[in-house]
Amino acid sequence: MRDTFIKTLTECVETQKNIFLITGDLGFGVLTEFAKNYPKNFLNAGVAEQNMTGVAAGMAMEGRILFTYSIGNFSTLRCLEQIRNDVCYHDANVKIVSVGGGFSYGALGFSHHATEDVAILRSIPGLTVVVPGTKWEVEQATKAIIQYHGPCYLRLDKSSAEDSGTKIFQLGKARIFREGTDVTLVTMGGILSEVQKAAERVKESHGISCAIINAHTIKPFDPALIVNQARSSTRVITIEEHVIDGGLGSLVAESLADANVQLSHFKRLGLTNCFPTVVGDQQYLRSIYKMDVNEITSSILRAMNK
Repeated sequence: MRDTFIKTLTECVETQKNIFLITGDLGFGVLTEFAKNYPKNFLNAGVAEQNMTGVAAGMAMEGRILFTYSIGNFSTLRCLEQIRNDVCYHDANVKIVSVGGGFSYGALGFSHHATEDVAILRSIPGLTVVVPGTKWEVEQATKAIIQYHGPCYLRLDKSSAEDSGTKIFQLGKARIFREGTDVTLVTMGGILSEVQKAAERVKESHGISCAIINAHTIKPFDPALIVNQARSSTRVITIEEHVIDGGLGSLVAESLADANVQLSHFKRLGLTNCFPTVVGDQQYLRSIYKMDVNEITSSILRAMNK
Protein backbone atom coordinates (compact mmCIF):
# COMPACT_ATOMS: atom_id res chain seq x y z
CA MET A 1 0.00 0.00 0.00
CA ARG A 2 2.78 2.40 0.90
CA ASP A 3 4.53 1.97 -2.45
CA THR A 4 1.25 2.37 -4.33
CA PHE A 5 0.55 5.60 -2.46
CA ILE A 6 3.90 7.21 -3.25
CA LYS A 7 3.74 6.04 -6.88
CA THR A 8 0.31 7.64 -7.27
CA LEU A 9 1.38 10.83 -5.50
CA THR A 10 4.41 11.08 -7.79
CA GLU A 11 2.21 10.78 -10.86
CA CYS A 12 -0.15 13.46 -9.54
CA VAL A 13 2.56 15.99 -8.66
CA GLU A 14 3.59 16.01 -12.33
CA THR A 15 0.42 17.92 -13.19
CA GLN A 16 -0.44 19.46 -9.81
CA LYS A 17 2.64 21.36 -8.70
CA ASN A 18 0.95 22.64 -5.54
CA ILE A 19 1.15 19.18 -3.94
CA PHE A 20 3.65 19.17 -1.07
CA LEU A 21 4.83 16.21 1.00
CA ILE A 22 6.27 16.49 4.53
CA THR A 23 7.71 13.46 6.30
CA GLY A 24 8.53 13.03 9.96
CA ASP A 25 11.98 11.59 9.26
CA LEU A 26 10.48 8.47 7.70
CA GLY A 27 10.44 6.80 4.32
CA PHE A 28 14.10 6.51 3.44
CA GLY A 29 14.25 4.51 0.24
CA VAL A 30 10.50 4.90 -0.28
CA LEU A 31 10.54 8.69 -0.62
CA THR A 32 14.07 9.05 -1.99
CA GLU A 33 13.08 9.42 -5.65
CA PHE A 34 10.24 11.80 -4.84
CA ALA A 35 12.57 14.01 -2.79
CA LYS A 36 15.23 13.91 -5.51
CA ASN A 37 12.91 14.68 -8.41
CA TYR A 38 10.66 17.20 -6.63
CA PRO A 39 12.83 19.00 -4.07
CA LYS A 40 10.50 22.02 -4.11
CA ASN A 41 7.60 19.76 -3.15
CA PHE A 42 9.25 17.91 -0.27
CA LEU A 43 10.40 18.56 3.28
CA ASN A 44 11.77 16.32 6.02
CA ALA A 45 10.55 17.90 9.26
CA GLY A 46 12.55 15.48 11.39
CA VAL A 47 11.23 13.59 14.39
CA ALA A 48 8.85 16.45 15.16
CA GLU A 49 5.40 15.37 14.04
CA GLN A 50 3.57 18.12 15.95
CA ASN A 51 5.65 20.75 14.19
CA MET A 52 5.22 18.88 10.89
CA THR A 53 1.45 19.17 11.23
CA GLY A 54 1.53 22.83 12.19
CA VAL A 55 3.78 23.65 9.23
CA ALA A 56 1.47 21.67 6.95
CA ALA A 57 -1.57 23.62 8.15
CA GLY A 58 0.18 26.94 7.48
CA MET A 59 1.33 25.93 4.01
CA ALA A 60 -2.12 24.58 3.16
CA MET A 61 -3.70 27.89 4.11
CA GLU A 62 -1.40 29.51 1.54
CA GLY A 63 -2.93 27.41 -1.23
CA ARG A 64 -0.97 24.16 -1.33
CA ILE A 65 -2.24 20.56 -1.04
CA LEU A 66 -0.29 19.18 1.91
CA PHE A 67 0.51 15.59 2.76
CA THR A 68 2.04 14.62 6.10
CA TYR A 69 3.59 11.16 6.28
CA SER A 70 4.73 8.99 9.18
CA ILE A 71 4.13 5.72 11.02
CA GLY A 72 0.54 5.14 12.23
CA ASN A 73 0.52 6.65 15.72
CA PHE A 74 3.17 9.26 15.01
CA SER A 75 1.28 11.18 12.32
CA THR A 76 -1.98 10.95 14.29
CA LEU A 77 -2.05 10.48 18.06
CA ARG A 78 1.27 12.23 18.70
CA CYS A 79 -0.04 15.41 17.09
CA LEU A 80 -3.75 15.14 17.80
CA GLU A 81 -3.99 18.69 19.14
CA GLN A 82 -2.45 20.11 15.98
CA ILE A 83 -4.76 18.01 13.80
CA ARG A 84 -7.79 19.23 15.73
CA ASN A 85 -6.87 22.87 16.33
CA ASP A 86 -4.62 23.80 13.38
CA VAL A 87 -5.86 21.56 10.57
CA CYS A 88 -9.51 20.70 11.13
CA TYR A 89 -10.71 23.84 12.91
CA HIS A 90 -9.34 25.92 10.03
CA ASP A 91 -10.49 23.43 7.37
CA ALA A 92 -6.91 23.33 6.09
CA ASN A 93 -6.26 21.24 2.99
CA VAL A 94 -4.00 18.74 4.79
CA LYS A 95 -3.95 15.01 4.06
CA ILE A 96 -2.62 13.01 7.02
CA VAL A 97 -1.06 9.75 5.86
CA SER A 98 -0.20 6.97 8.30
CA VAL A 99 1.71 3.91 7.21
CA GLY A 100 1.48 0.73 9.25
CA GLY A 101 -2.17 0.67 10.29
CA GLY A 102 -3.21 -1.95 12.83
CA PHE A 103 -0.49 -4.52 13.54
CA SER A 104 1.64 -3.74 10.47
CA TYR A 105 4.61 -2.85 12.66
CA GLY A 106 3.80 -5.69 15.07
CA ALA A 107 7.37 -6.69 15.80
CA LEU A 108 8.20 -3.17 17.03
CA GLY A 109 5.72 -3.44 19.87
CA PHE A 110 2.79 -1.53 21.34
CA SER A 111 4.15 1.97 20.61
CA HIS A 112 3.98 1.22 16.88
CA HIS A 113 0.55 -0.47 16.83
CA ALA A 114 -2.06 1.84 15.31
CA THR A 115 -5.21 0.38 16.85
CA GLU A 116 -7.17 3.38 18.20
CA ASP A 117 -6.61 5.93 15.43
CA VAL A 118 -9.83 5.51 13.45
CA ALA A 119 -12.07 5.77 16.52
CA ILE A 120 -10.34 8.95 17.68
CA LEU A 121 -10.03 10.67 14.32
CA ARG A 122 -13.56 9.94 13.13
CA SER A 123 -14.82 11.97 16.10
CA ILE A 124 -13.12 15.17 14.87
CA PRO A 125 -15.51 17.44 12.93
CA GLY A 126 -14.71 17.94 9.27
CA LEU A 127 -12.07 15.20 8.95
CA THR A 128 -12.55 12.67 6.14
CA VAL A 129 -11.28 9.21 7.19
CA VAL A 130 -10.28 6.69 4.50
CA VAL A 131 -9.07 3.12 5.13
CA PRO A 132 -8.42 1.30 1.83
CA GLY A 133 -8.23 -2.47 1.75
CA THR A 134 -6.55 -3.04 -1.62
CA LYS A 135 -3.78 -1.43 -3.64
CA TRP A 136 -6.30 -0.29 -6.24
CA GLU A 137 -8.27 1.45 -3.50
CA VAL A 138 -5.06 3.15 -2.30
CA GLU A 139 -4.51 4.54 -5.79
CA GLN A 140 -8.10 5.72 -6.11
CA ALA A 141 -8.23 7.11 -2.57
CA THR A 142 -5.03 9.11 -3.09
CA LYS A 143 -6.44 10.71 -6.22
CA ALA A 144 -9.79 11.34 -4.53
CA ILE A 145 -8.40 13.14 -1.49
CA ILE A 146 -6.20 15.30 -3.73
CA GLN A 147 -9.34 16.46 -5.52
CA TYR A 148 -11.26 16.91 -2.27
CA HIS A 149 -10.60 20.23 -0.53
CA GLY A 150 -10.34 19.75 3.20
CA PRO A 151 -8.69 17.68 5.94
CA CYS A 152 -8.33 13.95 5.25
CA TYR A 153 -6.84 10.95 7.00
CA LEU A 154 -5.49 8.10 4.85
CA ARG A 155 -4.67 4.93 6.81
CA LEU A 156 -2.35 2.55 4.96
CA ASP A 157 -1.77 -1.07 5.92
CA LYS A 158 1.29 -3.22 5.29
CA SER A 159 -1.02 -6.00 4.05
CA SER A 160 -3.62 -5.75 1.29
CA ALA A 161 -6.35 -7.88 -0.26
CA GLU A 162 -7.07 -8.93 -3.81
CA ASP A 163 -9.43 -6.46 -5.45
CA SER A 164 -12.48 -8.34 -6.67
CA GLY A 165 -15.05 -5.58 -6.32
CA THR A 166 -16.70 -3.42 -8.95
CA LYS A 167 -14.12 -0.89 -10.12
CA ILE A 168 -15.96 2.16 -8.89
CA PHE A 169 -14.47 4.21 -6.06
CA GLN A 170 -16.24 7.10 -4.40
CA LEU A 171 -15.47 8.72 -1.07
CA GLY A 172 -18.22 7.87 1.37
CA LYS A 173 -19.52 4.85 -0.56
CA ALA A 174 -18.68 1.31 0.56
CA ARG A 175 -17.92 -1.40 -2.02
CA ILE A 176 -19.33 -4.90 -2.19
CA PHE A 177 -16.62 -7.52 -2.80
CA ARG A 178 -18.79 -10.60 -2.68
CA GLU A 179 -22.50 -11.19 -3.06
CA GLY A 180 -24.13 -13.34 -0.40
CA THR A 181 -27.40 -14.05 1.36
CA ASP A 182 -26.68 -15.73 4.71
CA VAL A 183 -24.20 -13.49 6.56
CA THR A 184 -23.02 -9.93 5.91
CA LEU A 185 -19.31 -9.34 6.64
CA VAL A 186 -18.25 -5.69 6.94
CA THR A 187 -14.59 -4.77 7.13
CA MET A 188 -11.96 -2.09 6.50
CA GLY A 189 -8.26 -2.13 5.66
CA GLY A 190 -5.93 -4.95 4.70
CA ILE A 191 -7.64 -7.48 6.97
CA LEU A 192 -10.12 -7.74 4.12
CA SER A 193 -7.83 -10.53 2.89
CA GLU A 194 -8.65 -12.64 5.98
CA VAL A 195 -12.36 -12.00 5.46
CA GLN A 196 -12.15 -13.16 1.84
CA LYS A 197 -10.46 -16.41 2.88
CA ALA A 198 -13.04 -17.07 5.60
CA ALA A 199 -15.98 -16.47 3.25
CA GLU A 200 -14.53 -18.91 0.73
CA ARG A 201 -13.82 -21.49 3.44
CA VAL A 202 -17.40 -21.57 4.83
CA LYS A 203 -18.81 -21.65 1.30
CA GLU A 204 -16.78 -24.75 0.49
CA SER A 205 -17.25 -26.52 3.83
CA HIS A 206 -20.85 -25.63 4.74
CA GLY A 207 -22.41 -23.97 1.71
CA ILE A 208 -22.79 -20.69 3.63
CA SER A 209 -23.21 -17.64 1.41
CA CYS A 210 -21.42 -14.55 2.78
CA ALA A 211 -21.63 -11.01 1.45
CA ILE A 212 -18.44 -8.97 1.92
CA ILE A 213 -18.62 -5.19 2.15
CA ASN A 214 -15.46 -3.11 2.39
CA ALA A 215 -16.14 0.20 4.13
CA HIS A 216 -13.12 2.07 2.77
CA THR A 217 -14.49 5.45 3.89
CA ILE A 218 -15.31 5.66 7.58
CA LYS A 219 -16.18 9.36 7.46
CA PRO A 220 -18.32 10.52 5.75
CA PHE A 221 -20.13 7.22 6.07
CA ASP A 222 -23.03 6.21 3.84
CA PRO A 223 -24.63 3.13 5.44
CA ALA A 224 -27.13 2.44 2.63
CA LEU A 225 -25.34 -0.60 1.18
CA ILE A 226 -24.75 -2.15 4.61
CA VAL A 227 -28.30 -1.43 5.81
CA ASN A 228 -29.86 -3.01 2.73
CA GLN A 229 -27.65 -6.09 2.94
CA ALA A 230 -28.24 -6.44 6.70
CA ARG A 231 -32.01 -6.30 6.23
CA SER A 232 -31.70 -9.18 3.79
CA SER A 233 -29.32 -11.46 5.70
CA THR A 234 -30.20 -10.37 9.30
CA ARG A 235 -26.75 -11.59 10.38
CA VAL A 236 -23.86 -9.09 10.51
CA ILE A 237 -20.23 -9.50 11.55
CA THR A 238 -17.75 -6.61 11.50
CA ILE A 239 -14.00 -7.28 11.31
CA GLU A 240 -11.33 -4.66 12.00
CA GLU A 241 -7.66 -4.59 12.97
CA HIS A 242 -8.52 -1.92 15.51
CA VAL A 243 -10.29 -1.56 18.85
CA ILE A 244 -14.01 -2.30 18.63
CA ASP A 245 -14.82 0.68 20.89
CA GLY A 246 -15.63 3.52 18.50
CA GLY A 247 -14.25 1.72 15.46
CA LEU A 248 -15.94 0.17 12.44
CA GLY A 249 -18.09 -2.16 14.50
CA SER A 250 -19.46 0.73 16.55
CA LEU A 251 -20.10 2.73 13.39
CA VAL A 252 -22.02 -0.12 11.75
CA ALA A 253 -24.02 -0.74 14.94
CA GLU A 254 -24.92 2.95 15.14
CA SER A 255 -26.00 2.98 11.50
CA LEU A 256 -28.15 -0.16 11.81
CA ALA A 257 -29.78 1.17 14.99
CA ASP A 258 -30.51 4.53 13.32
CA ALA A 259 -32.15 2.67 10.43
CA ASN A 260 -34.10 0.43 12.85
CA VAL A 261 -32.75 -2.75 11.26
CA GLN A 262 -33.82 -5.91 13.09
CA LEU A 263 -31.03 -8.50 13.26
CA SER A 264 -30.90 -12.11 14.36
CA HIS A 265 -27.13 -11.94 14.97
CA PHE A 266 -24.52 -9.17 15.36
CA LYS A 267 -20.85 -9.61 16.26
CA ARG A 268 -17.84 -7.27 16.33
CA LEU A 269 -14.37 -8.78 15.84
CA GLY A 270 -11.38 -6.67 16.84
CA LEU A 271 -9.41 -5.64 19.90
CA THR A 272 -11.49 -5.69 23.08
CA ASN A 273 -10.42 -3.06 25.62
CA CYS A 274 -6.76 -4.03 25.82
CA PHE A 275 -3.34 -2.81 24.80
CA PRO A 276 -1.78 -5.35 22.40
CA THR A 277 1.38 -6.12 24.38
CA VAL A 278 2.34 -9.30 22.51
CA VAL A 279 5.17 -8.83 20.01
CA GLY A 280 5.19 -10.54 16.63
CA ASP A 281 4.46 -10.03 12.96
CA GLN A 282 1.08 -8.88 11.70
CA GLN A 283 -0.28 -12.33 10.90
CA TYR A 284 0.77 -13.72 14.26
CA LEU A 285 -0.91 -10.87 16.15
CA ARG A 286 -4.10 -11.31 14.16
CA SER A 287 -4.24 -14.90 15.37
CA ILE A 288 -3.36 -14.02 18.98
CA TYR A 289 -6.04 -11.33 19.18
CA LYS A 290 -8.66 -13.45 17.37
CA MET A 291 -9.23 -11.61 14.12
CA ASP A 292 -7.64 -14.00 11.63
CA VAL A 293 -9.29 -16.34 9.12
CA ASN A 294 -9.85 -19.04 11.76
CA GLU A 295 -11.69 -16.75 14.15
CA ILE A 296 -13.72 -15.15 11.35
CA THR A 297 -14.68 -18.63 10.13
CA SER A 298 -15.75 -19.67 13.63
CA SER A 299 -17.81 -16.49 14.03
CA ILE A 300 -19.62 -17.16 10.76
CA LEU A 301 -20.42 -20.72 11.82
CA ARG A 302 -21.71 -19.50 15.21
CA ALA A 303 -23.90 -16.94 13.43
CA MET A 304 -25.42 -19.80 11.43
CA ASN A 305 -25.67 -22.07 14.53
CA LYS A 306 -23.27 -24.59 12.99
